[in-house]
Amino acid sequence: MNAGYATEQLESLLAAASADTEKGKVASYIPELAKEDPRQLGVSVCMPDGSILSAGDADTPFTLQSISKIFTLILALCQNGQQYVFERVGKEPTGDPFNSIIKLETIKPHKPLNPMINAGAIAVAGMIQGKSVEDRLNGLLDMLRKMTGNPDIRINEAVYGSEKKTAARNRALAWFLKDSGVLDGDVEETLDLYFRHCAIEVTTKEVAKLGMVLAADGIDVVTGERIFPEEVARICKTFMVTCGMYNASGEFAIDVGIPAKSGVAGGIMATVPKRMGIGVFGPALDEKGNSVAGVKLLELLAKEWKLGIF
Repeated sequence: MNAGYATEQLESLLAAASADTEKGKVASYIPELAKEDPRQLGVSVCMPDGSILSAGDADTPFTLQSISKIFTLILALCQNGQQYVFERVGKEPTGDPFNSIIKLETIKPHKPLNPMINAGAIAVAGMIQGKSVEDRLNGLLDMLRKMTGNPDIRINEAVYGSEKKTAARNRALAWFLKDSGVLDGDVEETLDLYFRHCAIEVTTKEVAKLGMVLAADGIDVVTGERIFPEEVARICKTFMVTCGMYNASGEFAIDVGIPAKSGVAGGIMATVPKRMGIGVFGPALDEKGNSVAGVKLLELLAKEWKLGIF
């Protein structure tokens, strides 16, 4: 693929998708996220040789939010194995909003249906090993820094504090999990880790690199180092297809057709097996919590470059 021509295509597709920023709203229930300009839109693509193509607001920092759920899952699987993880968290889509408590209460056993909803991600955060919250967080940050090649990836303290103050629903989920025997250890420490990993700050360039490691089945394409096992990459990409775009995952699979994970700061990480990782940022969200213009841009890009895996 010619880099210059591909960049021109990215810029053209971004311009076509940018009108959709008017159709969404920023995540106002987290005060710090409410400050974002909803008209922003950026995209980066990481190729198998590690090169990056970008357009729009690709250097604008934003927080991972629910995109981080993929990486806590990777860490939990590597540290504990599949049997331990999936005894406590299921593998099925919910069809409900990401912060819903309905099925958690009504199904038996009372375990989250998958690791991509908030209840499931809180349960997974409780599985991360370490002597303290800081120690557990550093294990995750070390992995992300290695995957992106950026040693300076860190927490956005303002977003972290904002999330912590407005997290009544997540606290309710966590205490229900504790009562049900799914969550071991200190609930407030697990919640603190969860809030912190959601507030990890990145750009679309770093998200594209993360997506490329998944596309390469756990290998850093720049260094050739295996960061996590191929089987873990396969599990995560499958979750991205079935649950990664909240309760719009089925629609996204049909319209776009590539594994992706979104977050309410407006980020989307997409991965095209063996071919590329894609990072998108557009903070104007639809009612399900996905970037409106980001989804549109990925749909246009998937059609233009024939990226669909189905």
